[in-house]
Amino acid sequence: MYIQELFELDAHLPILDELEDVVMKSGGHFELVAHKPLRFLVYSEPEQVEVLADLLIRKGCTRLHSTDLDVQPAPKDGVVPNDFHSTSNFPTYVFHEGSWQRVEQLRMDGCVILANGKPVCTLMRNVKGGDLVVCGESGVRISVLSLPNNEEKEFAFMTSEVSSERQVPVLIRKIAREMKDIRDAGGRIVFVAGPGVVHTGGMSAFCGLIEKGYISAVLSGNALATHDIENAFFGTSLGVNTATAVGVPGGHRHHLVAINRIRYHGSIAQAVAAGELTSGIMYTLVKHNVPYVLAGSIRDDGPLPDTQMDLIQAQNDYAKLVQGANMVIMISTMLHAIGTGNMIPATCKTICVDINPAVVSKLVDRGSTQATGVVTDAGLFVEGLNRELQALERSS
Repeated sequence: MYIQELFELDAHLPILDELEDVVMKSGGHFELVAHKPLRFLVYSEPEQVEVLADLLIRKGCTRLHSTDLDVQPAPKDGVVPNDFHSTSNFPTYVFHEGSWQRVEQLRMDGCVILANGKPVCTLMRNVKGGDLVVCGESGVRISVLSLPNNEEKEFAFMTSEVSSERQVPVLIRKIAREMKDIRDAGGRIVFVAGPGVVHTGGMSAFCGLIEKGYISAVLSGNALATHDIENAFFGTSLGVNTATAVGVPGGHRHHLVAINRIRYHGSIAQAVAAGELTSGIMYTLVKHNVPYVLAGSIRDDGPLPDTQMDLIQAQNDYAKLVQGANMVIMISTMLHAIGTGNMIPATCKTICVDINPAVVSKLVDRGSTQATGVVTDAGLFVEGLNRELQALERSS
């Protein structure tokens, strides 16, 4: 990661080589912005920023961005100063106590407070009156993850982030390898999944991923769990037989019956313990002690007793499970995926899967620099992923 600084020098072009040499010897990158006066960007690692800036200032350069951090107390609980710094999901640093300190627990659309002398990202609603809130842009730097590359790229087809013409099996194979590396290294893979996984018949494959230890947590809504349990009880999803894709008589009430049976036991886990629920995604999550959050919405039937209908609490529960994730895989659920995307840093590997290219584009555009878009059927994706991981397990 690199911090970007802008400098100016009232001098002639011949000094450029000298300035660039100073930057390069310090492990940084030099980029000319303007000639009259000379303006240039310098990219350097956080621990080298001040050392390099001091060298350039000694050569007569003027630093155009201030390091003076503006910190103001919050006027009351849940309220921040009007000029508060609004965070992005890119690694952020503040200049505090003589050094550039990385903001912890970073997420999009938050604010930064100094807690025990350290910069921490939090949500506006969690700020307490008197908390020291970072304001404005002075003393704040948004880092870049790689150095700029000015080389022209050769034209090629299907090189956009999202293409329905890409070979999906190739992408799945690549994702599977990355998942195995993460799991073997003790990392965390979080799935954000919608009911499309059930509607398209991906239940068994999804259970296979859980059983092999490739799913650290599942974030979803009431619908995924409801239709998974409906399928476990009746072999249907929204009243449609998941084996034949044919609607069954009276199937329109199956999901409500499923909810009712779980509500009788008080929770999904208690229904599993009682022997009522014996198969499916939710059963497998419970049996393998994989945590999950079901975030409710205004349209939910029932809902299931596990569904968190307090929106603020659901957000907090999502954020807790996604914290520290190495990879987040979002399948067929635009709104839950966008919500989760706001909670993870741009450095987190993100996989966005949907049959609709417009949905995949929307998710990939949320700001992650490591996002991969896959335009395909949810069930086919999960089945392919499970198959590739089985092959990797056998060959290792």
